[in-house]
Amino acid sequence: MTYISWAPYCSRSDHTARELGGVSHMVYLGRLGSHPLTVVFKYIGQAWQTWQILLRDRPRAVFVMVPPVFAAVAVWLYAAWFRVPFVLDAHTAAFLHPRWARWQWLQRALSRRAATTIVTNEHLADVVRRAGGRATLVPDVPIRFPVVDPIEKTPQFLVVAVCSFNYDEPVDEMFEAARKLPDVRFLVTGNPQRISAARRRTLPKNLTLTGFLPDAAYAGLLTSADVVMTLTTRDHTMLRGAYEAIYQGTPVIVSDWPLLRSAFDEGAVHVDNSRAAIVAAVQRVQREHERFRKGAADLRHRKLERWAATRAELLAAVGGEIASEGEALAGHHEVRS
Repeated sequence: MTYISWAPYCSRSDHTARELGGVSHMVYLGRLGSHPLTVVFKYIGQAWQTWQILLRDRPRAVFVMVPPVFAAVAVWLYAAWFRVPFVLDAHTAAFLHPRWARWQWLQRALSRRAATTIVTNEHLADVVRRAGGRATLVPDVPIRFPVVDPIEKTPQFLVVAVCSFNYDEPVDEMFEAARKLPDVRFLVTGNPQRISAARRRTLPKNLTLTGFLPDAAYAGLLTSADVVMTLTTRDHTMLRGAYEAIYQGTPVIVSDWPLLRSAFDEGAVHVDNSRAAIVAAVQRVQREHERFRKGAADLRHRKLERWAATRAELLAAVGGEIASEGEALAGHHEVRS
């Protein structure tokens, strides 16, 4: 099995491929950017590289991350020519991001031809089914970091905020909540260049921007944290940072959406994204830390049990034939740039 992602990195893709015994490939011509004048050339180049990978590996099934939907077009052409099944792994943005709204007709057409479309919640599964496609619900994939570099512990309570600085993240509310909790240490992941220089100069003294981290260092943050926080203002959005933390046995603070209440019904505090609610959530986890730790461990156990059934469903969707051609290289992460 081969998994194709048109992205510089994607933890979900890598871990899905590893769990299914396949190989994950990142295909990304970053130097061309996403400007309207260059993005066509970027996608053509990435389609060419995708075909090179597929022709070399000759997988018996192909998984492809969307968005962008054009990655799925390249994979569908290969799958149709060589008569192999393909699976769409549709992130929430594939349905809800304004950039991809105009291309829903193409995604619907591809979903009807795919063996199945992976989605994170029932709302999106219904969208796929109404379009005539088959949907497989995969709220999250087990996260098993092969190497973990724990950070040095300090007496301070440690909050790790997993952040991408996207439009749907209440970043200012998180920063101001940190200012209200001077005795708590905050480490915030993600690209700090997406924050204005003026904003970076006024950060609370107890908050540190870590930037992007290697997997081992990132795993160390998740396992060393007292609580991991990741928030969104967008409904129907699964928070990868939250389930990554749960799989390490770490409690989480997440936004109060129905999907997230269902996905994180133990070991979690749900907030309305306001600074007051974030402050109260951190203080609550501080007071009841052992209870939340136990809840996270119990939730992890249930997630692993559910994944076993989901994995079998995915294998059945592609004919049960994607067993081991990539097992020797399982979890390999290849970046094309």
